[in-house]
Amino acid sequence: MAHGDITHIDIPVSDFDRAKAFYAGLFGWDIAEVPGFEGYPMWQAPNKISGGGLAPREEGFTQPRSYVEVDSIDDTVAAARDAGATVLMEKSEISPTSWWAVIADADGNVIGLYEGTTEAPEA
Repeated sequence: MAHGDITHIDIPVSDFDRAKAFYAGLFGWDIAEVPGFEGYPMWQAPNKISGGGLAPREEGFTQPRSYVEVDSIDDTVAAARDAGATVLMEKSEISPTSWWAVIADADGNVIGLYEGTTEAPEA
């Protein structure tokens, strides 16, 4: 993916089994936990391109969140701050080769940022 592409969509859920049955039945999504990411079932659309995860619903995460691929989270967060955004979550490691952060634009729209490649850790 390239800088600016939507790369992932997280959907907050309170009941994983119910959510998996709902989305798999409604949209034909393949939903499974990937080794190394237990407790975070990931979904893939039939086009094998679109995807995301089912994440625990919690305070501050009550609506689906899209993640945008960026070349550098550090540079993007700095530019977002300069443009009036609020950083809701600073850069955090997903794996040794990937990171994420969360910002809100001036209207309060929450956007995730993603940098790197995500591969399941070797067993």
